[in-house]
Amino acid sequence: MAFDPAFSSSFLVAFLMGLFSSMHCIGMCGSIIGTLTLSLSPEIRNNKKRLLPFVFNYNFGRITSYTLAGALVGTIEALFTMHLGETNGHRILQILSAVVMACAGFYISGWFPRFAYIEKAGLHLWRKIEPYGRKLIPVKNHKQAYLFGMVWGWLPCGLVYAALALSATAGDISRSALTMFAFGLGTLPAVMGVGIMTQVFTRLSRVQGFKRAIGLFMVVLALLAALPWLNPMAITTHNMSTMTQPMATH
Repeated sequence: MAFDPAFSSSFLVAFLMGLFSSMHCIGMCGSIIGTLTLSLSPEIRNNKKRLLPFVFNYNFGRITSYTLAGALVGTIEALFTMHLGETNGHRILQILSAVVMACAGFYISGWFPRFAYIEKAGLHLWRKIEPYGRKLIPVKNHKQAYLFGMVWGWLPCGLVYAALALSATAGDISRSALTMFAFGLGTLPAVMGVGIMTQVFTRLSRVQGFKRAIGLFMVVLALLAALPWLNPMAITTHNMSTMTQPMATH
């Protein structure tokens, strides 16, 4: 099977990474949504149909920021590979991405708490952005909810940084942005659920066995990032492309 670097940052991998890692983030993100929900008027807060669009806009704004961050990382990737060569630069980014993802997996499992220190890397930027979010509270309309979500998307988070490391191996700016968009979509069910079924999701996120299973799954995704030729999607796609190649004439 020929090496296909595109599958090192499969959109499906990014989506699954967001889906499973988001359960770990409920403690942080859930409190933010809880605060925002309480800032709404009682008429909206006590009506699930009216509350849902606000919660969606919070999250849509957050995913927008993830996508923009992915585009920024894609730009850095392009500059990086320009100097080292596309093949060598891409391979280095693959290894670095896999290391960060594996560390995130062990962190979720509770075996590598020091990974939380990576969040300090974004504190300087967060201190500059966070005051704009405070000005939007109390949230009174959907536009404010979306803008607050965009601010919230830059909240320092080691797991988001792990996703950004994955997006750095995407191959170009648009794919890096789409990879982060896929990651954001993966976080949507759990974080949206926090705004509507807070107690159920919070309780689930505290089950240690569940967190360890998610962490180990993240480590598996890290292995697929480091060894993309083991990715079943890559193998299947390669076989399909081989079958569709025109037969040589004699």
